[in-house]
Amino acid sequence: MKHTLSILVQNQAGVLSRVAALFTRRGYNIESIAVGPTEDPRVARMTIVVEGDSREVEQITKHVHKLIEVLKVTDLTHEDMVDRELALIKVTADSHNRSEILQIVDIFRAKIVDVSEKSVIVEVTGDEGKIEAMIRLLRPHGIKELARTGRIALARGARPEPASRGVSATA
Repeated sequence: MKHTLSILVQNQAGVLSRVAALFTRRGYNIESIAVGPTEDPRVARMTIVVEGDSREVEQITKHVHKLIEVLKVTDLTHEDMVDRELALIKVTADSHNRSEILQIVDIFRAKIVDVSEKSVIVEVTGDEGKIEAMIRLLRPHGIKELARTGRIALARGARPEPASRGVSATA
């Protein structure tokens, strides 16, 4: 089963490599990882998608939490959450198929962000299923390049309590 982990860490050099190395040492393949600052610039959020059963993911979560720079680890898999991915898809587009590509883009509420004589670049955001469906429909037209962010996610509802380790809420 795929698990979505939300990890709050101190926003400093080397933290990403230490967290990723911990997964590697334990033999877990990270399916996607997205990292960026939070509302507090001293804190970054890592969203990691990893395959494994609940017991295995619980173990890796405990090991991650032991890292000094890690403030909080949450497995969002069984939580009510909002998750999104971003994909940029460069598709072969000429006078013969451009209108069909535009219809697909419109149906998925995506955007054309670049146009040339022989291709278009499509920007699409949504859950993994939406991204996969759009890729499947565009593939027959010829996908030249594809870049995806991986999943980012937040739990729904009230804002969680501030992180307690390493970063004060009043600073």
